[in-house]
Amino acid sequence: MKLNLYQIDAFTDTVFGGNPAAVCILDEWLDSRLMQKIAQENNLAETAFIVQKNSTYELRWFTPETEVDLCGHATLAAAYVLFNYHGHPDNTIQFYSPRSGKLQVEKGFKGLMTLDFPTDETVSLRGITEINEAIGLTPLKTIKGKTDYLLIYNSQQEIEAIAPNFHLLDKLACRGVIISAPGDKVDFVSRFFAPRCVIPEDPVTGSAHTTLTPYWSKTLGKTKMTAKQLSKRGGDLICEYLGERVKISGKAVPYLIGEIEI
Repeated sequence: MKLNLYQIDAFTDTVFGGNPAAVCILDEWLDSRLMQKIAQENNLAETAFIVQKNSTYELRWFTPETEVDLCGHATLAAAYVLFNYHGHPDNTIQFYSPRSGKLQVEKGFKGLMTLDFPTDETVSLRGITEINEAIGLTPLKTIKGKTDYLLIYNSQQEIEAIAPNFHLLDKLACRGVIISAPGDKVDFVSRFFAPRCVIPEDPVTGSAHTTLTPYWSKTLGKTKMTAKQLSKRGGDLICEYLGERVKISGKAVPYLIGEIEI
């Protein structure tokens, strides 16, 4: 069996930037174990699998180790493939995730695409010693989302300087840890660590911005914000808080179009 494979760099307008994701368009669902093996062979942070069902596209995401509940950059990559290589007929794509429900991507001007995702449910906590030790710097605030912790710091310089202990991070009972602060040239900056998903530091994490956007919207008193993820590859996002939903906008560029044989 042969499958078309696309590798797309998401949340960037230049190749080798943003976060790379693989996209496989399927006629019908493969066995989950086979999709996991494909994701492992791709060895990217996420591989997105898509099956069209009438006017909706069912969507699932796999890291090299596990299936995940939500992935922003691979959804953006999937939309890019459908818009540019599979003749999607209009400017809006309706996705359905078995784990996260209805998702939407809208194509805008000059290559910009906008994700419409559910807002994360969060609760503020006292600082957690194990997390603070793993990150190496005590935060101003600790917030728990559905799958991740969000730690708030004073400045972009602090975010850039943090060098976490990945061995300790790997022991935490969560998908990952987001660290964030006000940005120097954007509204807020962040980094994301998820060693338990075999992603020591993710280049750009769209799903993390479902947690970041409501926090910074309430803190800064504005609904639309610019954001940057401070990984080596870097990523640029525009975020909008709509209450129960969050809009996350970015661009994408193709790196590879190929065929796999299984």
